[in-house]
Amino acid sequence: MSARIYCPAKTAMQSGTGRTKQWVLEFAADSAREVDPLMGWTSSGDTQAQVRLRFDSKEAALDYARDNGIEAVVTEPHVRKPNVRPAGYGENFATNRRGAWTH
Repeated sequence: MSARIYCPAKTAMQSGTGRTKQWVLEFAADSAREVDPLMGWTSSGDTQAQVRLRFDSKEAALDYARDNGIEAVVTEPHVRKPNVRPAGYGENFATNRRGAWTH
């Protein structure tokens, strides 16, 4: 049984970083998915592919995999640098602006 351990990226729909602090252990699919001829749904008999375990740290996920005999591949996250302006959003409405309001 093989698995992948990774730290999920932030969603593209929102700028928040919720659910990106935990590490996820996700099992690899053992069998290929197949299309049901009657309904057209995609299905699989492999129930382990549906399991996602969340851990607070990478070490905890690796310990769990080692204790249960799971071959795990760790994918390190790409960390973005924060984009913080010195004065922030309030700078848009400052009374000491040098230029004219352009909106």
